[in-house]
Amino acid sequence: MLIIALVSVFLCVALVSGLVAQQLAARSAPTARRLRGLTPSVAGVAVGNSLPLTETPDATLSRLSRALPKSPKELGKLRKRLGTAGYYEMSAAIYFSAARAVLPAALVLPLFLVLSPAEAWPLAMCLGAIGYLLPDMWLRRKARQRAKAITNGLPDVLDLMIVCIEAGSALDQSVAKASEELELSHPALTQELRFITTEIRAGKPRMEAFQNFAARTGVEDVRTLVTMLIQTDRFGTSVAQALRIHAETSRTKRKQRAEERAAKIGVKLVFPLVFCVFPGVYMVCIGPAAIAIYRAFVGGGAP
Repeated sequence: MLIIALVSVFLCVALVSGLVAQQLAARSAPTARRLRGLTPSVAGVAVGNSLPLTETPDATLSRLSRALPKSPKELGKLRKRLGTAGYYEMSAAIYFSAARAVLPAALVLPLFLVLSPAEAWPLAMCLGAIGYLLPDMWLRRKARQRAKAITNGLPDVLDLMIVCIEAGSALDQSVAKASEELELSHPALTQELRFITTEIRAGKPRMEAFQNFAARTGVEDVRTLVTMLIQTDRFGTSVAQALRIHAETSRTKRKQRAEERAAKIGVKLVFPLVFCVFPGVYMVCIGPAAIAIYRAFVGGGAP
């Protein structure tokens, strides 16, 4: 019965994970991103390369919205967390809240179908806790991946902005041009640049839009860039020169991070070698000799 319960749980988790992975892969495909950029948005009003400003209601989302936090403060915190992972739509908050409410039940119910309540309760409590924490773990992982992608793509964006500024474009135009040209190579950073363009076109001051950019991403290099741009705008120094220095610094940091990760490979390989490779090597090399010695002693000591 325990085997049946484990198989049921595995099938449920595999089905949910497969559906989620399929949807994410379909949305993040380069072809889908290019088509979304070429076709008009049906979820709201978009201006040029800016992001949609509104969302149309959906019947399914209206039913799932009951899982959202009732407090506006908690809802704001949830949307801010989702924004660090790149999900700014209200539908993302609805799906996340629904997954956090439904996933524990989806993992626990199959146990009570095949086991008695006394046998199922200990395992059900563990699976329920895992199901409740799994969306938060996934969200933290996506936020780290997005922050890493923004950090690694920042030098390339700054190089393109420098070229645009030195060619005679303003800072706002260089941001818009960078969001157009680097959409396929750096989609996460491109989305944030389009947010900046949308806020500036909506009438928000330029430096305030850049400060919101730093607050949304939470990346240290972005905060340093925004601080540098604010000081440049205040003291009237050259924007292109400041961006060039920051781009070189960011590229040096990216190289150092890559070298650091490469230096850690030797230490990280110790555990797979000790627990996975060395036992097999010992069995192949020492095993026959140990068997021969055992047989010799047993045979010699036998009457």
